[in-house]
Amino acid sequence: MRILLIRHGDPDYEHDTLTEKGWREAGLLAGMAPSMKIDDCYVSPLGRARDTASGSLKAMGKEAAVLDWLREFPAVADPNVSEELTRAYPGLSREDNRYSVRNVIWDMVPDYWTRHPELMEPDGWRRSPVAESGDAVPVYDHVCRELDRLLAAYGYVREGRLYRVVRENTKTIACYCHFGIICALLSHLLNASPFVLWHGVALAPTSVTEVVSEERQQGIASFRALRIGDISHLYAGQEPPSFAARFCEVFSNDGQRH
Repeated sequence: MRILLIRHGDPDYEHDTLTEKGWREAGLLAGMAPSMKIDDCYVSPLGRARDTASGSLKAMGKEAAVLDWLREFPAVADPNVSEELTRAYPGLSREDNRYSVRNVIWDMVPDYWTRHPELMEPDGWRRSPVAESGDAVPVYDHVCRELDRLLAAYGYVREGRLYRVVRENTKTIACYCHFGIICALLSHLLNASPFVLWHGVALAPTSVTEVVSEERQQGIASFRALRIGDISHLYAGQEPPSFAARFCEVFSNDGQRH
C-alpha cells in the first residue's frame, strides 16, 4: 500500500485559500498528478487544501472525500502553566494578566525543545510540560485513530506498533492536507515523536511525502518513507519553492520569517 501526504500550496491564511504563487504551484502539481497513479483521494475541509487538490482531481478525473480530521493539527499549549513554558513560545500576547493560548503547539524556540529530550521520545513527549499544558495528547490520539480506521478499510489493522495484514493491498491513496497534520500522521506511521517531525523537517507547499508498506513477514506490515517533502514538480516547472514552513536562515535577514 502506498500513501501520499500532500501539503497545500502557498497559503493565503486570511482568506483560507491560495496566493497567486500557490495557484501556480497547485497547477504544476496537477500536471504530474496522473503519473502518480492514485486510486483514492482524501482532502482536508479547509479551503487551502481543497483548492490545492482541485486541479489534480480534475486532471485525474476523480473526486475526493472530505475528512475533518485532516484539517491542520488543532492542538494547543497553555503557556500560563509555568514561567518556563512562556519562554518556549516567541511573541506571546498578554491580556488581563494572561498569555494567549498558542494554536501552533510545535512553534517553540530551539532553546526550549532541545533542553527537553522527552519531546524527542516516541512516548515521552506525552508526559512533557508542553503536552500536559493543553490537549496535544487527546488530539494526536484522535487523528491517529482516524488514520488507523482508514487503513483498516484497506486491510491494514494496527496492533501495537505494527499493522496486521488482513487483506493485501497495492492501492495508492492521497491525502491533501497541512504541514502539522502530515507530521503527526507520519510520526504515527514511523513510530516516532511528532516533535521530531515538526522540528526536523520543513515541508514546502505542494510537497509530496510518500510512505509505503513493507511486509517482510507474512501478515505483518510496517511503513517506510520513500520520500519526504518532494517538490520536483516545482523544479521541473522552474517555480521556486515557497518559504512557508521555514524560518529565517540567518537572524539578520528581516525579510524572512523569525
